Amino acid sequence: MLTEKDLTQISSLGIAESQVLTQLHDFQEGFPFLDVVRAADVEDGILTIDLEMQAKLRTYWLNYLKQSGNVVKFVPASGAASRMFKDLYTFRDSTETVPEGASVIRFFEDIESFAFFSVLDGYCMEIHGYDVAGLISQKRYKDILSILLDEKGMNYGKLPKGLLVFHKYPHELRTPFLEHLVEGALYCNSRKRGASLHFTVSPEHMELFKNHYRHEALRYGNRFGVQYNVTFSTQKSSTNTIAVDAENKPFRDDNGNLIFRPAGHGALIDNLNDLEGDVVFIKNIDNVVPDRLKDITVDYKIILGGMLVSIQRQVFAYLEELDDANVSEAKLHVIRRFCESKLAMYCNHLKLMDREDLIDCLHETLNRPIRVCGMVRNEGEPGGGPFWVRRADGLISLQILEKAQLNLEDPKVEEMMKESAYFNPVDLACGIRNYKGEKFNLHKYVDKNTGFISEKSYNGRTLKALELPGLWNGAMSN
Repeated sequence: MLTEKDLTQISSLGIAESQVLTQLHDFQEGFPFLDVVRAADVEDGILTIDLEMQAKLRTYWLNYLKQSGNVVKFVPASGAASRMFKDLYTFRDSTETVPEGASVIRFFEDIESFAFFSVLDGYCMEIHGYDVAGLISQKRYKDILSILLDEKGMNYGKLPKGLLVFHKYPHELRTPFLEHLVEGALYCNSRKRGASLHFTVSPEHMELFKNHYRHEALRYGNRFGVQYNVTFSTQKSSTNTIAVDAENKPFRDDNGNLIFRPAGHGALIDNLNDLEGDVVFIKNIDNVVPDRLKDITVDYKIILGGMLVSIQRQVFAYLEELDDANVSEAKLHVIRRFCESKLAMYCNHLKLMDREDLIDCLHETLNRPIRVCGMVRNEGEPGGGPFWVRRADGLISLQILEKAQLNLEDPKVEEMMKESAYFNPVDLACGIRNYKGEKFNLHKYVDKNTGFISEKSYNGRTLKALELPGLWNGAMSN
């Protein structure tokens, strides 16, 4: 199936032949749906933190930052903005001369409310000799959209979301990138390292992000009294996956070359694995709020961090006790209850194990990366939610799932989906070092059976694409 030319191409991307053969097998066999037990809910997998506990967690986190905190904020930022402007493109490229679709009509009605309006207004005056209001009065709607979307103007159709103007303040405009700098100063500023942020970006946007940072770093650093440590990486070509046709045979371009595609945000487990931090916050690039809403956002980030380091402290203490051959039976019982009540790791057969096997099992259960995930009420947003899932080994654990992982043709699963009251806004705090200070190899904790297959197009031809287990789904399953 693979020729010598194919193998040369595969090698040049840093991909092993065995990876490609495994991917082709995955296309043939598909991925199993997850065995969902029930949707998670408050007091059944989701914790609510009372005021007294909130105060303790804030103290834990702020002390951690003052003492030894090595914190990194990890921001997936390669998302293109083109989908945000889909309806505007449809109108701009149509034969209509006046907007008829509700979303496009509203765009022009509210155009002065957009944070980028003053920039757009200036470009319109510079290029056409009229401001936005003047062009609208002449019904030159498409000229306005060309300025907004095309390279001759603001180029918003091709820029990443992180570099669009999202928020307007009395004396400045801010992109999501800048809002993340502000947030980083407010809850990631450790005594030892300052505020460390890492952005994963598309290769074609790397210099744009770096220039944006260089232009603003000193100003924001001075304003917030913080030393920024900002780094960037791109999704590695070695994580790309092969595409196939309808018959699950390798998809080729007109020159006979194999087509490989980025494998979704799950591929970023490689980038996360390369970080040197002890604690990592993960938050999407466009999940930002203006300053008037930042207090509560920052407070809950501090609470997330405090929850992580408090659990981590207890986990580390228990692991050190398990290393002692004389650990008592009573302590083993306490540790087992901790695994169930605090980590939601249930496994009934632990009660039947002999002492040595129980110690090994508890050690393996505790000695792994930890994540604390913020959840919000589901009000119809697209995205994953928290469920209890039964694994192949019988262990029932909490997982964040995407719809693609659920068999919605099963009436019971469909009902669980409807009952799911919570949503994952991608708000995570992760501990990625063990109790001896060593980095975990995050690849060991990926559930490789949680990828999924989607349909895409290439030059008008349909292909099937393989997405790796999502970063906050299957890539963090274990």
